[in-house]
Amino acid sequence: MALEKVLNEYGLKEKHARVYLACLELGSGSVLKISQKASLPRSTTEVILNALQEKGFVSSFKKRNARYFSTEDPKKIIANAKAKAELLEKALPEFRKLYARSNVIPTVRFYHGKEGMQKVLSEIIDDVPLELLSFSSYDDIVELLGKNFGSFVQKRREKNIPVRTILRDSLKARERARLGPKELRQVRLIAPQYEHHGLFFIWRHKVAMISLKTDWSVLIIESEDLAKSQKMLFEALWDSLPVPQPKAEI
Repeated sequence: MALEKVLNEYGLKEKHARVYLACLELGSGSVLKISQKASLPRSTTEVILNALQEKGFVSSFKKRNARYFSTEDPKKIIANAKAKAELLEKALPEFRKLYARSNVIPTVRFYHGKEGMQKVLSEIIDDVPLELLSFSSYDDIVELLGKNFGSFVQKRREKNIPVRTILRDSLKARERARLGPKELRQVRLIAPQYEHHGLFFIWRHKVAMISLKTDWSVLIIESEDLAKSQKMLFEALWDSLPVPQPKAEI
């Protein structure tokens, strides 16, 4: 296991991890010795060691009028991390109250490019909503996302997240309707003359709007009231559309 990477994931910066590991390998040492082991300037190493001491990773002591540093037992570091996590866990109800109050004021996030689109899809999966509502042009989704959207559908099915989607009528859209029951999906179709190139998601208290034409603009709004309004508009359109029927072969 790459220990430096583990420390980076824990939250230590790259140089901080290098200094900590150098000190750990030495057992204890002067600032100069640790800096040489970490291949960093002495002044930089001293600043980092002081920061690590504040975080509980190392301790210091005097030896022959020089300041030495030694690492704390890794078990102690893990115990401290668990204690901090438990403290946050106990305070979670209060944090949730503050979070609920903040939702009164809409939160808006803007992203750009395929990375932003992927963030929306990942967020939906992570939130595991009871139901997902969607409005889109499936032909654009296939052209621009391809297998990435197929992966999202698979993850959605694994998390047992049902979706109701309104699609612009096309052969691909009708195929989505036909496969719907197998993929936890209900479909309604709007006439093809209603041309659009966007993707719209509604789930929980969130609304996501994505432009699929050229710029891949992604807008996520978090608001209980706005999400309810968009759900009402979706339901009104949904109820006005018939269940798709297979086209008769000639």
